[in-house]
Amino acid sequence: MSIRPIVTFPNTILRRQAEPVTQFCEDLRMLAQDLLETMRAAPGIGITAPHIGVLKQLVVTEIEPNMQARFYVNPRIEWASDDMVRREEGSVSMPGVSDEIERPASVRIAYQDLSGSTHTEEASGLLATCLQHEIDQLNGIFWLYRLSKLKRDRLIKRFDKLHR
Repeated sequence: MSIRPIVTFPNTILRRQAEPVTQFCEDLRMLAQDLLETMRAAPGIGITAPHIGVLKQLVVTEIEPNMQARFYVNPRIEWASDDMVRREEGSVSMPGVSDEIERPASVRIAYQDLSGSTHTEEASGLLATCLQHEIDQLNGIFWLYRLSKLKRDRLIKRFDKLHR
């Protein structure tokens, strides 16, 4: 296990779609553990393989420090509620800036575990937001592009100023 360098905005890899995982082997488990360690060091509550430059559909979440980390391979949203919520979002690839984004309050996702077994899971609250955020990332939709152009431009300026 190792902490890997995080790809930072505006690297174009953050706008590319990740490839489905087809081999459920030791390499995948090692990548998942590296992602977990990298996310904890960042710190963050969710991370994807593209955040470390690997274009594979793998998500790791750890919403609370006392909750067990979860691994989602090839996740997809099967259903989203009509009820919407606004939550503060940011990214390990764009540290120091965040903004509110509106998303469905609850979702049902289908995914595989690290062994390749298929599961479905319903989520609400912060976990639902985190899963939608990370699945967006796997689809090449960086969270910033869920904002209006005006808000996005302001955040980019603030991020640039913070990281000069």
